[in-house]
Amino acid sequence: MPFRLNRRLGILSAVSVLMLVLAGCSTNDTFEQPVPVPEIEATVGFDRAWSLSVGDGHDDEFLQLAPLYAGDVIYAASADGVVVSVGADNGKAVWKKELDDRIFAGPGADARQLYLVTRDAELIALSSEDGSEAWRVSLPTEVLAAPQSNGSLVVVQTTDGRVIGFDTNKGERLWQYEAQVPVLTVRAAAAPLVGGDIVIASFANGRVIALTAASGQPVWQYEVGQPQGRTELERLVDIGGTPLVLDSALMVVGYQGKLALIDIRTGQEIWSRSASSFYAPAIGNGNIFLAAANGDVVALRGSDRRELWVQSDLAWRQITRPAVSGDYLVVGDFEGYLHVLSMEDGSLVGQSKFDSDGIRVPVQVLSNGNLLVYGNGGKMSVLKLEQND
Repeated sequence: MPFRLNRRLGILSAVSVLMLVLAGCSTNDTFEQPVPVPEIEATVGFDRAWSLSVGDGHDDEFLQLAPLYAGDVIYAASADGVVVSVGADNGKAVWKKELDDRIFAGPGADARQLYLVTRDAELIALSSEDGSEAWRVSLPTEVLAAPQSNGSLVVVQTTDGRVIGFDTNKGERLWQYEAQVPVLTVRAAAAPLVGGDIVIASFANGRVIALTAASGQPVWQYEVGQPQGRTELERLVDIGGTPLVLDSALMVVGYQGKLALIDIRTGQEIWSRSASSFYAPAIGNGNIFLAAANGDVVALRGSDRRELWVQSDLAWRQITRPAVSGDYLVVGDFEGYLHVLSMEDGSLVGQSKFDSDGIRVPVQVLSNGNLLVYGNGGKMSVLKLEQND
């Protein structure tokens, strides 16, 4: 995730901001240097199905412009305004659009349209068939999370705690909900979940709130993290990962908070345990996997949340959310390496340098088990794990 403070607090150098935020992440309030790339004996490698470049990628912006996998096609956007639709099986272009806008968030989509947010805080709707612009509307402030839609309603969440619902046909504003967020926040945001009758939003104040899709009225709220400590850095409790939907429940985790399973209808807690992460958990073989804020990968048994193993050889390397592929987990890091871990014991079994500009967007798993990877420099590839000879 982008380790940076919210822009509205003023401009700091990337290095100083990085150190500030990581200092806040440390249990002893000291900045921890990332461990070197571990030397391993790789037994698993990557076979590339296809690869292409999407503009300038994140173009040195602290963004998470994650590609959107939509079955037969993949949509992707770059910070410098390139938007593409490509075949998921071969990477061949369906269409390409070069906008005269800087892109800050997206893409989100429904069956008809893609949704992006510009650096100038405009929500844009594009046709998913050819990329032509359908409409655009102004927003009150910047957005970092991809807009989400249920087909009739598209929802955006601003960095200052506003959740706004728009009609998908013409972009008419339908409702707005406002939450109080701390002055100091990590520069990350969880995309809202938009269902037919409910919207789930996660905030930098450590709360998850359910809103009615029709009017934006609150239904319930759940506190994932409670600010503690004397300084603003110590009191950070941001939720940076979109909650994971598991049937009628949500699994959510926050920074300096807890991992919890809650009832999606009532917001009642089913269980919780202490945890700290910027990303949603991953599920595989009945177990739970977390990319901890300090760079550890943690495996918990699904039945009782007992710790099964911890992999600490990637400490402070700003790893992404684990992707589950077969019997393996795959994470990226700030130097652009992909790391493969055994799901059974957490041992590192594979490694590859992907993008020298780093990897901030979590690896995604396609329906055929292949991996969709998007580097900060704009390189996008579909890879397959294979055993080394």
